[in-house]
Amino acid sequence: MNQRTRVTIVGVVITLLVGSLVVQAAVIDRSVEVVNGDGSHPGNTLVGVHSYNDDGRVVELTPDGEVAWEWSVPNSRVFGVEQLDEETVLAAVAVRTPAEDCPEEHLEYEETDHQCVHNRVVEIDKNSTEVVWEYDWYDEFIANHEVHDVERLENGETAIADMGNDRAFTIDRDGETTWEWHAEDHLTPGTPFHEEYGGPEKEGEHDDWTHMNDIDRLENGNFQISIRNFDVIIEVDPETDEIVDTVGEPGNDSMMDHQHNPHRIEAEGTMVVADSENSRIIELDLETEAHIWRYTGPSNDHLQWPRDADRLPNGNTLITDSRNNRVLEIDPDGEIVWQFDDLAGEVIPLPYEADRIGADEQSDVPAGDELTEIDSEPGPVESTVRKWEAMAQYVFPTWMHLPQILHVVGITIGLLWLSAEGFVFAWRRRFRGRFVT
Repeated sequence: MNQRTRVTIVGVVITLLVGSLVVQAAVIDRSVEVVNGDGSHPGNTLVGVHSYNDDGRVVELTPDGEVAWEWSVPNSRVFGVEQLDEETVLAAVAVRTPAEDCPEEHLEYEETDHQCVHNRVVEIDKNSTEVVWEYDWYDEFIANHEVHDVERLENGETAIADMGNDRAFTIDRDGETTWEWHAEDHLTPGTPFHEEYGGPEKEGEHDDWTHMNDIDRLENGNFQISIRNFDVIIEVDPETDEIVDTVGEPGNDSMMDHQHNPHRIEAEGTMVVADSENSRIIELDLETEAHIWRYTGPSNDHLQWPRDADRLPNGNTLITDSRNNRVLEIDPDGEIVWQFDDLAGEVIPLPYEADRIGADEQSDVPAGDELTEIDSEPGPVESTVRKWEAMAQYVFPTWMHLPQILHVVGITIGLLWLSAEGFVFAWRRRFRGRFVT
């Protein structure tokens, strides 16, 4: 096949692929798929939206999938959310901030790219969408230094997980710190925890070392803290600051891998965990640390990086399936009874946490050994393909999935081929010219 024929064929293929992609962009279904079946727990669903492009927001969804309320701030990522009462929502918000609005001490590193992150814990009035209370601080980087979780305590104080500074702390209404716990004092070499469990060592002042992403107050007054990069969940006594219990083991990815938002069922002695890097929801027996329940999603649509799971009072489980841009509720038999599937990622792109408003998650809910386990994990090839398809949403429009991404790959290969043909043509022409007399 001569070069002209090859170039013609590749050009035609590129034209067809571009045309097909344009048509798909115009006609592809961007609608939200909603399941609202019998057996779902009543109430609206509050979602904290991380987003792919700093388009974070808080969204309240009705059972029918309508947006009942929304709040956002430009250049933000929203993580933990909690409805305090009928009129007020508490949220953890990280805002990408230009250098001119950053304190100078947070611009000392070239890696900051002349910007910083403004971490905000805010109370939002739902009627006016105004922030009526706030606690905030700045940090060098928005990536891995965002505030991920916040919880309002019964005494009116607020518990916060500060990822960038590897600390957990509580504040009162005046913003005064009432308790503070630093991981560096308890997880580094030489500490009892490190001697028993090991774990990654801190490589620098701004290293994403612990990736502390969740804090909860337990019934005994202790704090449960998720140390994501250690693959462990610890229980800390605020009176002594000692770690009194540990679930998981650094490096034991088969138990859980980079987990999020553990939900302890204290009456049953179990813990529901979003086992994110394993793309599943698990429930652990706290005494034996054995898995007593797993959910990996429907066989044709597995979970992708889930980051929240709550056991509801009726035995259902509410799951935030982050890279699939959906929130789903399954019944004790593993059947989907409610789902908000945002195929195009326009309403809840990369959701972080979801709460069913009005559901008492601390009630006497059933443990996983009373539920039907759904454990149909995909094979390694399918798992890898689906992971990269999901990751592509950070680069491509969120409506683009595997077929559209393959179009782009084909177009790119075609253009590279044409470039190579052009290079070969120019080289041959120049080479031949040397022998022309």
